[in-house]
Amino acid sequence: MSDTPDTQDHAKGFLGFVERTGNKLPDPVFIFLFLLVVLMAISVVASLVGLNATLGEDVLRGMSESSKARFSIGPDGVIPAISLLSPENIQRLWVEMPATFTHFHPLGYVLVVMLGAGVAERTGLFGDAMRAAVRGAPKYLLTPVVAFVAMAGNHAADAAYVVLIPLAGILYASAGRHPIAGIAAAFAGVSGGFSANFAPGQLDALLYGITEAAGEILVPSYDANIAGNWYFITAMMVIFVPVIWFVTDKIIEPRLGKWKPEGIHADQLADEDAPLTEAQQKGLRNAGLSLVGVVALWTFMALGPSTPLINEAADLDVTARALYGVLIVLGAFALCGPSGLLRMASRAVVGLFILYLLVDFLLGLLSFGLPALPALSVTPIEMSPLFQSLVGGFLVLFLAAGIAYGVTVRKIESGDDLVSMLAEAMKDMGYYLVLAFAAAHFVAMFGWSNLGLISAVHGANAIESSGLPLPLLLALIVLFTGLINLFVGSASAKWALLAPVMVPMLMLLGVSPDGATAAYRVGDSATNIITPLMVYFPLILIFAQRWQKDFGIGSLTAIMIPYSIWLMITGLALMIIWVIFGIDLGPGAPVTYEIPAASGG
Repeated sequence: MSDTPDTQDHAKGFLGFVERTGNKLPDPVFIFLFLLVVLMAISVVASLVGLNATLGEDVLRGMSESSKARFSIGPDGVIPAISLLSPENIQRLWVEMPATFTHFHPLGYVLVVMLGAGVAERTGLFGDAMRAAVRGAPKYLLTPVVAFVAMAGNHAADAAYVVLIPLAGILYASAGRHPIAGIAAAFAGVSGGFSANFAPGQLDALLYGITEAAGEILVPSYDANIAGNWYFITAMMVIFVPVIWFVTDKIIEPRLGKWKPEGIHADQLADEDAPLTEAQQKGLRNAGLSLVGVVALWTFMALGPSTPLINEAADLDVTARALYGVLIVLGAFALCGPSGLLRMASRAVVGLFILYLLVDFLLGLLSFGLPALPALSVTPIEMSPLFQSLVGGFLVLFLAAGIAYGVTVRKIESGDDLVSMLAEAMKDMGYYLVLAFAAAHFVAMFGWSNLGLISAVHGANAIESSGLPLPLLLALIVLFTGLINLFVGSASAKWALLAPVMVPMLMLLGVSPDGATAAYRVGDSATNIITPLMVYFPLILIFAQRWQKDFGIGSLTAIMIPYSIWLMITGLALMIIWVIFGIDLGPGAPVTYEIPAASGG
């Protein structure tokens, strides 16, 4: 890296302090192990001094006897602090160590989804799909297209950083625009919009595994729904695209000035922005068809005659089943099917349906309405098998699309090739397994000590007595998460630390685990792009230096701060509005929560 004023001065100020402090922190694995030692010491002291908390009568009445026994809660509702160095807990640590690790909720979710995603990534499907999505965008629509694809590309994990961000620089340069503006827009979409997406994916599986474990601290029967933030993250995407568009075109690009392509070889642009080959185009068509096929299969299992993915108690109207089943499949074809008359027709039908809903909503505001459509009349509880099947569904979806693409472009020529890709995907998860082992024991032992539940009860009582409105409370959680994110980069590591206190505390205050997860995601996303501790930050810097040799860490941080500020402001506003109006965060996932009358053990 060039020795420029930017690189000389980047260590000054608050961000410099963040960088220096963060660089001194050990690996997250050792952070968890260190915190385990601290937790043990605190639990011993807390037990000796008699630290406790008292549950309210309404919560106590709703707890099963097994739950009370689990937390050593007496008839008076007192929750005692328990020493982790007691004979019982020492025995529990060593005897239950394998179960503690394998029962860590995010572990199974992430490994299952990554089997399919690993194949899709290694065949080149993710990278070529993103290239195809952004290459044909008009110059004036380049920024919103890049932002949209970048956020959607979160499903591709590393591929979004490695493929889309440098590609955005090339596309901007080809269009005569400043390539660093393209890199900034793509970085803001991939990392600043980390939680925003049109559908749940790998991140949802990871976070909701931790959310479920945290929710079970208070309600052992709590089951997480990985689609619990679906509506909210879709709204984030809808809002973040114009925000990134505005910041890029009106703030960042004018600040960068006119780009002069000095030292950039024309053949470099030509090679890296080369159009897709015929085989790659055919592969994308086949992958799209396989995706539609998987969606059709899941729709049939949910709305077909036997409905294995809908609870038997559901009474589904046959007409409604047929109508919404066809609309779902047509929607998938409109998004992912090969171009042609059928795709145009699918888009027309889906567009008319959306227009119908919009007109019906507007007329409803005037006390009018259109003829009602057949209703499915199915409750979230009856749909729980469908929600719980989504992890397996994403495995099949990514696997089917990856195989279809890989076979077409001859990346998969035998079963051995496929098995090799699956093995490599699991090999790449080696570090995560080590981190999960440490995190699993921290989360479990935090629960054994009762310190999480005690902190949650005292925190809830303090907030309740302060009269702090829930929208403001969630806004403070968003800001707190954003601050923590400057020092701890891993999304799962942060949530594993915060969730055992945050989730039960908010449940006691009437906020659902889905609401807690949504607030965390807003804060986590907004500051990703301004911390040098973000693992891809050096890589983004290298991408930028290909176009401007004297571009330093200070330069990159400076152009990303406006994105961070605007994403935080709009994310906060969205969170507050969502809570005020009580809109569901996802299917069967309200913002509010009521402790069950009897929380099963």
